Amino acid sequence: MRNSDLTGVCPDSRVPEGRPTGPAVPRMVLGARLRRLREAQHISREEAGGAIRASAAGISRLELGRVGASQRDVADLLTIYGVADAAERVLLLELAAQAGAAGWWRRYADIVPGWLEPYLSLEQSASVIRGYEVQFVPGLLQTREYARAVIGLGRPDVPPEQLQRRVELRVRRQRVLYDAQGPRFWAVVDEAALRRPVGGPETMRAQLRHLIAACSLPRVSLQVIPFDAGAHAAAGGPITLVRLPGDDLPDVVYLEQLIGGHYPDDADDIEYYRQVIDYLVTAARPPEETPGILRRLLAETGGAPAAAEAELSVARSAGGG
Repeated sequence: MRNSDLTGVCPDSRVPEGRPTGPAVPRMVLGARLRRLREAQHISREEAGGAIRASAAGISRLELGRVGASQRDVADLLTIYGVADAAERVLLLELAAQAGAAGWWRRYADIVPGWLEPYLSLEQSASVIRGYEVQFVPGLLQTREYARAVIGLGRPDVPPEQLQRRVELRVRRQRVLYDAQGPRFWAVVDEAALRRPVGGPETMRAQLRHLIAACSLPRVSLQVIPFDAGAHAAAGGPITLVRLPGDDLPDVVYLEQLIGGHYPDDADDIEYYRQVIDYLVTAARPPEETPGILRRLLAETGGAPAAAEAELSVARSAGGG
């Protein structure tokens, strides 16, 4: 069934039209609608969970779009929520099927932890991704060898074949930057991340060349916070803010940690991180200055920027763009 076939159905139950989004957007649309239906009937999460053999926390994750649900469970929830309209039931059950669809990352299920899978889906579906990195180059802009070094730092005991698959996963994620309908990616990077020779001098030089070339991508904006900007509110760790298509879906904050990831749910917390990102954008040097900053850093390492386009070409080929 197409969205255009669903006139007369509650508008907040539709997935925004546009490029294929993967399961993230259907999950969030479905979850938001189920929450409204539950609250309208004054049913607690505990009561809803009891109807489908789930915990209150499980219902919360479902309503936040962190997980999908089977069509049978959604049908049971719709029944206790008093949804009798056949068209809306059909739409929400179809959303449940879309929300449970396997993303391309399913082939990496052996190395994708549960806390990362929601972010991969969000990244695939986003209209805008805004991020800040203090220690490393953003994952979507890492070269293969730089990614290998970063992943090896976090998991020094990982077997070589698993390390290779983790690198492949990170490079595969970068295809969104070369998708004609992909997200706008706006990254703010601390100068320290660009001076830290991850993987050794040559790997870092290649990474800087790649960043110089990436600045020319039409939907990539890269800013640098120089040392002389002083301390700032986000110095403690990386922040990613994901905006999804449509006007009714909330922004999602993802905070990556050493061995996990956190998704703040409180609206005030999300607004706080949005303000932090806004502040960082103003504290950083403007995007048009970034290529010059990177070239100066590259020159300090003894490298030359001439290979930048080749680096980007290699990355695009590796990413399948």
